[in-house]
Amino acid sequence: MLNPTRLEFARTRRGWTKTRLARELGVQPRSIQGYESNEYAPEQDKLEKISELLMFPIEFFYGGDVPLIAENTASFRSMSKMSATLKNTAFGMGSIAFMLNDWIEARFNLPEADLPDLSDLSPEDAAATLRRMWGLGEGPIRNLIHLLESRGVRVYSLAIEAKEVDAFSVWHKNCPFVFLNTFKSAEHSRFDAAHELGHLVRDRHSMLHGEVHSPEMEREANAFASAFLMPRQNVIAHKPVFPGIPQLINIKKYFGVSLAALAYRMNQLQLLTEWTYRNLCIQIAKKGYRTKEPEPMLPETSQVLAKVFSQLRQEGVGRVEVARQLDVFVTEIDNLTFGLTLSGVTSGGVSESKYTTSVSRVPLLQIVK
Repeated sequence: MLNPTRLEFARTRRGWTKTRLARELGVQPRSIQGYESNEYAPEQDKLEKISELLMFPIEFFYGGDVPLIAENTASFRSMSKMSATLKNTAFGMGSIAFMLNDWIEARFNLPEADLPDLSDLSPEDAAATLRRMWGLGEGPIRNLIHLLESRGVRVYSLAIEAKEVDAFSVWHKNCPFVFLNTFKSAEHSRFDAAHELGHLVRDRHSMLHGEVHSPEMEREANAFASAFLMPRQNVIAHKPVFPGIPQLINIKKYFGVSLAALAYRMNQLQLLTEWTYRNLCIQIAKKGYRTKEPEPMLPETSQVLAKVFSQLRQEGVGRVEVARQLDVFVTEIDNLTFGLTLSGVTSGGVSESKYTTSVSRVPLLQIVK
């Protein structure tokens, strides 16, 4: 039976209004309302056209309800700056990620969530406590995505070329998810990931109960990310004698953060005079280092997704087949893994024709920090 909620989901996933879909379909907007409210179903030719316009297979519209993300349960960094269209697009990607994750977890044993509740601690203390609990010491975190995955966080991509979209996190079935804009620099993406980790360990109650996401929560998540990536004592130990741009570039490469984030952290820890900090900010802006990072680090990739798709390939299951079993097109899978897996994992080639209906269960994926 046709599921009208999937019609609405497909439309909002593509960022389309009812008016636009009606115009492209050659019907009145009231007809779209009728389709989505289950007053009546679209004729077969109209459904085929909807499938073509919204880029979902016809089979998709006959599935069960899609797991949706309520706005106040997600921690978007720039929620106030985002249009409803962008939010719907991002949340739609999240919903499909839930479906993909369920598919993967039915076939693989992934690490279970290991995130403590640190809501009673300040951002600085929470960052230090989490580092201590995870045995990280004061050293730099070499690969943050690998670390998150080893602690049960599911990391997916937001393949959206929009500066308003940074990242967001959400809890689903007691499992933490982080979505990163992989079009951004590796340094900024790492900070976004640490920011979302701050929400997951300090704002879990608010996220689960749909409480309003406040600007103060965003500031505190930024403070957590700064302290988590740049521990106080280690930053103090690396204080340069002459804090200029060249010296800070070497230090920022050590911590894996942006030049601006390092300067801010050093100023916060009173390692810079106000004059020196202002001068550094001016130089960073003039050199264009706020948008293009000097001596950038390589992007981080997902260890879990790489191992999953590698194992599937060995069993003759490509991304096209995964998409077919989820009743979506392969572009949805590619978007969720964009920038997180090597290009060699993408669909295509002879192996994609070897469709199977099931995948044997494999041992627990061992994730290295």
